Amino acid sequence: MVIAHRGARSLAPENTLAAARKASELGADLWETDVGVSKDGVLILMHDDSLERTTDAPARFPEAAPWTFTTFELEALRSLDAGSWFHETDPFGEVAAGHVHEDYRGERIPTVREALLLTRELGWRVNLELKRQPPPMDTFPILEATLEEIRALGMGPDAVVLSSFDLDLMRRARRLAPEFRVQAVLGFHRDRPIDWDAARDFDELNPRATLTPPEKVRALAQAGKRVYPWTVNDPEEALRYFEAGAAGVFTDYPQRIVPLLR
Repeated sequence: MVIAHRGARSLAPENTLAAARKASELGADLWETDVGVSKDGVLILMHDDSLERTTDAPARFPEAAPWTFTTFELEALRSLDAGSWFHETDPFGEVAAGHVHEDYRGERIPTVREALLLTRELGWRVNLELKRQPPPMDTFPILEATLEEIRALGMGPDAVVLSSFDLDLMRRARRLAPEFRVQAVLGFHRDRPIDWDAARDFDELNPRATLTPPEKVRALAQAGKRVYPWTVNDPEEALRYFEAGAAGVFTDYPQRIVPLLR
């Protein structure tokens, strides 16, 4: 499987509907995105705790530093420009290379409901990574709210996968929604070895690629685990993981990795 990390984020602003559509057009098997929650309890897509990197929040709300997304209500979040930064910073150099032909200025932060509706419209799949929320929403029931959204739209395990660094949250997900696949995301700290024993009760593992060489993937696959390393952007590296038995890879460049398998 080729999993588009935050959508096709090398060609469109991450965690937006535009990035999802682009990943679908490129033939990715599914897309991965990050679930957050606004101050008024609406599920949104957002990776960083701060809005500073991927929106114009500092210019729009200079008094609200450090612009933690959980301190903004949905109406304010929806007023932000979540696309211009992509053209201004060109995070992957794809704009300068002439590989980006769309103008994403004015792209909005999507809600999880919108992301699910788009996934369903495309007949596609999504991996929802549930994140620990920064204050003041750190006690918000993110899992239960996410399951409510999924079920309200009549979407099932053929369309949605749940994942998280919070392994206890994923264990609770197995109890509350045993029909859905859950995945343990591993390697939060890039400079610390992965504690594989902590995730021994999970069948599906999403480990940081830089901490998980192909030989480790081979051993895990031989032990019956389905392994999806992140983030793999080099086609030759992806090929080594697939040859070692990886069930898939997360990538910022589905345009590079999809042709490898097709």
